[in-house]
Amino acid sequence: MPRADRKPAAAPAPDPGGSRRDQILEVAAPLFAERGFHGVSIDDLGSALGLTGPALYRYFESKDAVLAALLVGISRSLLDGGRVRVEAAVDPEGALDSLIDWHVSFALENPALITVQSRDLASLTGPEQRTVRRLQRQYVEIWVDAIRALYRPVDDDTARAAAHAVFGLINSTPHSARLDRTAMSGLLRQMATGALASATGTPAGA
Repeated sequence: MPRADRKPAAAPAPDPGGSRRDQILEVAAPLFAERGFHGVSIDDLGSALGLTGPALYRYFESKDAVLAALLVGISRSLLDGGRVRVEAAVDPEGALDSLIDWHVSFALENPALITVQSRDLASLTGPEQRTVRRLQRQYVEIWVDAIRALYRPVDDDTARAAAHAVFGLINSTPHSARLDRTAMSGLLRQMATGALASATGTPAGA
C-alpha cells in the first residue's frame, strides 16, 4: 500500500517559485518541533497554510522532503555562516568569539529548527541523512580549527569534544531559555567562552 504522504500520480508539477515553499517550511518547523515529525500529517501542514494537504505536493513530493529541506537547510546555514565569520575575523580570538556569537544567535532565533534537528534527524532517508551529517562535520571542523588556533597546543580530539559540548550547551535553549533575548544571549556567550577555556587551557600567547 502506498504511503499516505507520498505524491499522487496525478499531482501537478512543482511550482518554480520559492515563496510558497518557504511558507511551508516556516509552518512545518514549529509543527514538527511541537508534535514530532511522525505526529504531523501532510494534511496538518496544508491546513496550517489554508490549503488542502495534496496541494502541498506541488512544492514537495512528500512530508519526508519537507523534513529534508529543513534539516539540510539548517546545516548549510550554520556552515556558511560559520565560514563567513571566521574569514572576516582578524585574529584567532575574534574568530572563536564570532563563531560563538553566530551559533548563539542562530539557536535563539530558530528554537524550532534546533529541536527538529536534534530529535528527527534519524527520520531522514539515508542519502539525505548523510548530507546533513557531512555538513555538520564540516561545521564542527571550522570550530576545531578555531579552537586549536586560539588554544595551542590542544589536540584535535579535545577540540572536537569541546566544540560538541558547547553545541549541546547552546542548543539547549529551546528548553532552557528563561531570560529575555538579550540576557539569554549574553549568558550563553559567557558560558560557552568559559567552557572552552576550562576544557582547553590558556590561549596561545597569553
